[in-house]
Amino acid sequence: MDGMENLRTFVAVADAGSLAAAARELGIAASVVTKRIDQLESRVRARLFTRTTRRLALTEMGSRYLSSARRLMNDYDEVFAEMGHSPHEIEGNIRINLPTSMTVGYLAETLAEFQLEFPLVRLDVVLMDRAVNPSAEGFDIAITGFPVSFPGVIEEPICQLQRFACAAPSYVKERGSPRHPRELTQHDCLVFLPTGRTWLFESANGIVSVDLRPRMSANDTLALTAAALEGNGVALLPSYAVAAALRAGTLVRVLDGFTVPTVWMKALAPEGRVGIPRVRTLLTFLKARYSPVPPWERDT
Repeated sequence: MDGMENLRTFVAVADAGSLAAAARELGIAASVVTKRIDQLESRVRARLFTRTTRRLALTEMGSRYLSSARRLMNDYDEVFAEMGHSPHEIEGNIRINLPTSMTVGYLAETLAEFQLEFPLVRLDVVLMDRAVNPSAEGFDIAITGFPVSFPGVIEEPICQLQRFACAAPSYVKERGSPRHPRELTQHDCLVFLPTGRTWLFESANGIVSVDLRPRMSANDTLALTAAALEGNGVALLPSYAVAAALRAGTLVRVLDGFTVPTVWMKALAPEGRVGIPRVRTLLTFLKARYSPVPPWERDT
């Protein structure tokens, strides 16, 4: 039992970033946290954290085994949850990775509704706008629009994501509207950095690729949407971020003769986690809310 609690404390310290914050999260004294980490480091005969008066960070050894420790704790909690409750009850912890802008606009409300329906489920939500391997990084579910796959990870399609090249009417009035994707090189462009500086368009003659030198690049769709609304350039944005602005006319589509390849919003789940009732229930819940037509397109 002491070993399991020491592992739990290790995970808590890694997540919280400090001994004091982990102590508050676990509801124990900071001295107990320090003792447990010392015991664990003594048992594995290696330092798991580098500690100074100003900062705490995982060592290479600590980083290597964090996801394994997290999975072990999840499995440990799962066993006791199943032993202590009816198999028909949905409960326990789900650690989920989500994209920032979609969460702010839609997924946060969806998760709140899920917890209202399943009040025994605890959610550990982490926002990151990059491709995430849930198995390697200790997540039960990772929601993504990136076209990525990982060994040992199940892909669950949620809904299609349309993307539009758009700009504010004030920008179009001043700079004109590009008639062909290659003309974008003469325009101010706002680029979502994780997908790169090359935009692809579909035409009657095939795929058109254009390499851009952006006026602004960002790893957050909300920042790019705000810049586009202010008239700072042409942006390639997902429909969930701009559907309302397009309906209101505060953004307009450009390059109407060309379409952007559709991507899928999908859920990634480790093979060993996807069959857990609470994980499967959340996946089913998401599909019911977002498929076949996602909420941002229902009023289009």
